Amino acid sequence: MAYYFDFNVIWNSIGMMLGGLGLGLFLAIISLFLGVIFGLVAAFGAVSSKPILKRLTSTYTALFRNTPLLVLVFLTYFGLPQIGISMNKEVSFIVTLSLYAGAYMTDVFRAGLQAIPKGIIEAGQTVGLSRFQIRRELQLPIMFKNVLPAMSNYLISLFKDTSLAATITVHELTYFAIKINTETFRVFEAWLLAAVLYVLTCYLIAYILRKVEKRLSAGSRKERRELH
Repeated sequence: MAYYFDFNVIWNSIGMMLGGLGLGLFLAIISLFLGVIFGLVAAFGAVSSKPILKRLTSTYTALFRNTPLLVLVFLTYFGLPQIGISMNKEVSFIVTLSLYAGAYMTDVFRAGLQAIPKGIIEAGQTVGLSRFQIRRELQLPIMFKNVLPAMSNYLISLFKDTSLAATITVHELTYFAIKINTETFRVFEAWLLAAVLYVLTCYLIAYILRKVEKRLSAGSRKERRELH
């Protein structure tokens, strides 16, 4: 039987699909923000001189980087309530995705910290800055400028990973594509629209982040010229 295309049903649901797209972006941005915090804490633990902090960091990154994200999503949403830890589906997914992102960003931040010249740290110590001030005023600004391209790629990756939230019925874009597919049997149209929305959004995110990177790079070059 020949397949015929009917996009009228899809256009009637475009508002619902765009709402799901917005929720997916929200989940990705919040997860990236929290993932940065988890990654920073773990990265400082990884470069610490204390063996116990290094072991804890290594265990955390190994656990989350070697377990499929879908398994982690199910473990958090279905498993934790069995031991008395209950969260709604959106919070459950954000927690899982944040910890997953943090495990990957740990190595990015660790490399960024280790790439900072020791002379900068020593200069801060010379003028009497505390360890916290050195981290806040010297290490973090330099590191973030260096790792911004990698963080941009992670945001795009996290946005695509939000499609897994549909497995626990979070009402994001993929969930609504499944819903339309099930109710109308417009298989190709539903998934084609979902794919187009994902692609366009990823390109938009990449475009905005590249603009931010160029502006920061231009600012850094201007500061160096002024210093010379």
